[in-house]
Amino acid sequence: MLKLHQVNTYYGDVQALRNVSFEIREKEVVSIVGSNGAGKSTTLNTISGVLRASSGAIEFLGQRVENLYPHQIVDRGIVQIPENRLLFPYMTVLDNLELGAFNAKARKAKDQNLKMVFPLFPILQERMNQLAGTLSGGEQQMVAIARGLMASPKLLMLDEPSLGLAPLLVRQVFETVRAINSQGITVLLVEQNVYHSLAMAVRGYVLENGSVVLEGGGKDLLTDPQVKEAYLGI
Repeated sequence: MLKLHQVNTYYGDVQALRNVSFEIREKEVVSIVGSNGAGKSTTLNTISGVLRASSGAIEFLGQRVENLYPHQIVDRGIVQIPENRLLFPYMTVLDNLELGAFNAKARKAKDQNLKMVFPLFPILQERMNQLAGTLSGGEQQMVAIARGLMASPKLLMLDEPSLGLAPLLVRQVFETVRAINSQGITVLLVEQNVYHSLAMAVRGYVLENGSVVLEGGGKDLLTDPQVKEAYLGI
C-alpha cells in the first residue's frame, strides 16, 4: 500500500532521515519506534507532505506522492493525526470533527463518518457542543483521532497518540487503534510506548539517528535483545 525507498529529509543543512525504506501492506498495523530525535515524526511529516523529501521515492497505492502538496496527499487517502493533537480549542468538538471532513470526498461522507466515530468515542457525542479546549487530555486525543477519521482515510498515521496520558487512557487509545484497524483502515503508528505499539503491530521498524536499524514482526522485535535493552529496560 505504502512504500518508502531511500528517502532522505533535511531540516536546513541538518539531515533528519537517511535512506529510509519500509513498506506497509493494506489493512496492517505497522509501528515505528525509537528514541526522541530518532526521526519518527519526521518520517510521518515527510509522508504527509508537511516536509519535502530531498531524495528518494514515496509510493502510495502504486502512485508516487513525494512531490504532492499535503492537501493532495489527504485527498489520496493518507491522513495524519499530529503529535500534541493540534485542535482548535475555541471551537466545539463537532466543529473540530467537521473540519476533518474538508476534502470533497469526505464532505460527501460527513454524516456517515460521524455515525462511525461517535460509537467509537461515545463521550464526544455527549460533548459535541463543548469547546474542545475544555476537554481533558484523553478526550482531546479522542477528538484528534476522530477528526482524522472524518477525512475518510485509507491509511491513518498516528504520531504519539498516548503522549502524556494516564496508563488507563493509554490502554484505551490502543484499544481504539485496534477497533479502527478492524474496520479495514491501515494504520501506521509512531509511539514511544514501545511495548504496546509492537505488541499490536504486524510488523515494526526501529529508527535510530534517522535510519532504519531493525525491522521484523512486532512480537519478534519485542524479544530482540537490542530492543529489550534499549527500549524496554530489560
